[in-house]
Amino acid sequence: MHLVWDWNGTLLNDLSLVVESTNVVFASVGGPAVTLDEHRQSFRRPIADYYAEVLGRAVDADAFGSLDKIFHDAYRTGLTTCALADDATAAMRSWNGTQSLLSMWFHEELVPAVETYGLTGMFSRVDGLRGTIGGDHKAAHLARHLAELGIDGESVVLIGDSVDDADAAESVGADCVLYTGGFTDPARLRASGRPVADTLTEAVRLAAQPRR
Repeated sequence: MHLVWDWNGTLLNDLSLVVESTNVVFASVGGPAVTLDEHRQSFRRPIADYYAEVLGRAVDADAFGSLDKIFHDAYRTGLTTCALADDATAAMRSWNGTQSLLSMWFHEELVPAVETYGLTGMFSRVDGLRGTIGGDHKAAHLARHLAELGIDGESVVLIGDSVDDADAAESVGADCVLYTGGFTDPARLRASGRPVADTLTEAVRLAAQPRR
């Protein structure tokens, strides 16, 4: 079996920074501030839809492009304060198969970040977003990631922190374990019907269990 890791909110504990950066976005257009819990209850992809819900008005592609830049500028400012999840390294080392990393963070920034956190050599492939604007669904990115690896989805488990991760896994025939320590309220994850873990070590244990 092959394990695909999500990065933001899963291996990287950046939830607080994401909420802070999101509030910078909302403040820039006179919107309300959201709490960490409110963010976890409502955040979803496409992110433009989440922004539209909070702001109470439509967010078209041009508007989202501007807001996305504001978010990432704020996020980069605080990124050095973020650490890996407490058991991230132990969890990765406990997996007996191959593993890779797929993130919706920009590829050219993801690769050096992986090196900074001492994870070079841990993954058979690292893929981030190749583009200038993020915020979309993960499914197509996961399909490309597995195609580059030459791995069939039925031999894959994805560990992530959002329902979008689970939907992406389902779209390629992969399994998914959802982690409660990230961007999504645990109740929303459990309501999805997918396996849910409170630690990454537990997520790996669940990922290793045959379900077919």
